[in-house]
Amino acid sequence: NRLFNLLDEPEETLDAPDAVDRKTVDGNVTIQDVDFSYVPEKPLIEHLNLQAKSGQRIAIVGPTGCGKTTLINLLMRFYEVNSGAILIDGVETKHMTRHSLRQNFGMVLQETWLKSGTIRENICMGKPDATEEEMILAAKAAHAHAFIQQLPQGYDTEIRDGGNLSQGQKQLLCIARVMLCLPPMLILDEATSSIDTRTEVRIQEAFATMMKGRTSFIVAHRLSTIREADVILVMKDGHIIEQGNHEDLLAAGGFYANLYNSQFEEAV
Repeated sequence: NRLFNLLDEPEETLDAPDAVDRKTVDGNVTIQDVDFSYVPEKPLIEHLNLQAKSGQRIAIVGPTGCGKTTLINLLMRFYEVNSGAILIDGVETKHMTRHSLRQNFGMVLQETWLKSGTIRENICMGKPDATEEEMILAAKAAHAHAFIQQLPQGYDTEIRDGGNLSQGQKQLLCIARVMLCLPPMLILDEATSSIDTRTEVRIQEAFATMMKGRTSFIVAHRLSTIREADVILVMKDGHIIEQGNHEDLLAAGGFYANLYNSQFEEAV
């Protein structure tokens, strides 16, 4: 039944006739009065506004179901907004080809996705013509080179759906893949939620290197991972209810402060 339901789904709509192919962008993102719902009778995101400047780190936090991942899907045009507009460098994303829009984003998600093949093929997936030196530099920047060298055939080691690697090692490979392409915008969606603390430190170091000079959207449940963000958006029921940096939001004593303090108490 699920297979037939999938086959019956309409194909993704074609690009508009006037869609432009934007090879590179600066990464200035504007969200203007955006509304979105999966079903008409249940509004999810309403009148959402955001201005992200090139190079800023934007963290998105809030309870499950508040619209964090939906916002990421709208940025990537996996879904179309019901009303309003999303612009990159002043151009509406609906006037950009989907291919060029998505090429300008690098994604590292909670669920790692590796194909059956060699380590080399997985890292170079987004840049098949990369040189050996470029690949190794990307792996070193992602703190993945050391464990790759310890594998039986190094970068030519065959993996099958990542089954012979730990969760942290899989994540480091996904980061190396993005490091190799280094697009101007990044999306990190719950990227450290299922790994151990020691590996998380390495991954956070890799993220810090990767985010320099790039507009980054960070979705996180562990609030300790986003204290250095330039702007923290606190979402609830599809709305941004608080906005500011970590210190200002804590001082305000609102929803974010309660959320952060409750996590700290749980950790203690």
